[in-house]
Amino acid sequence: MQFLSEDLDTYIVNHSENEPELLQQLTRETYQKILQPRMLSGHYQGRILSMISKLVNPKCILEVGTYTGYSALCMAEGLQKEGELHTIDINEELQDFQRQYFDKSAYGKQIHQYVGDAIEIIPLINKDFDIVFIDADKENYANYFELIIDKLVPGGIILSDNVLWSGKVLDTKFKKEDTSTPALIEYNKLLKQDSRVETVILPIRDGLTISRKK
Repeated sequence: MQFLSEDLDTYIVNHSENEPELLQQLTRETYQKILQPRMLSGHYQGRILSMISKLVNPKCILEVGTYTGYSALCMAEGLQKEGELHTIDINEELQDFQRQYFDKSAYGKQIHQYVGDAIEIIPLINKDFDIVFIDADKENYANYFELIIDKLVPGGIILSDNVLWSGKVLDTKFKKEDTSTPALIEYNKLLKQDSRVETVILPIRDGLTISRKK
């Protein structure tokens, strides 16, 4: 969903930090070989994730929804020297693709992959998180929030992607088979109303929420 004109969007990208060469390669190969390549965070949002991670300088990051590993590599740029990033995806067919790019980066040994249902895996990761990035099945966003909120350090950050859902969150009527839209509407209400976090929605690409644990 584009909130700005194409020319202004291009200007913003051109005057933001350059996309690293490895991520350019990852983008090209994703578009060549992987289904639904638009799921990539992409250059601009990737630089935002990188900047947030560098500002936080996290010891431990959790990512729910790896896809081809682009966002994980962006956030890994801000990790402390001995920091870790734990990333979960349900699609085992992407695991080798992700790993080849993780190992090409400077953060390969710091990135830990998990394949399966995040609702089952999150409780098994015995870590306290400084940043959590949620970008998986929209129906479970609220469930992921409840699973990670007590694992998030005070002052820690939850990043939630696709929270505007191409503007569908404004819909008052949606098709019966559309389970993602009502789930995101309820999730956005949850973040606004939950006293444990303070939240702002950024109109970046398809909507990115930053929630800080109090």
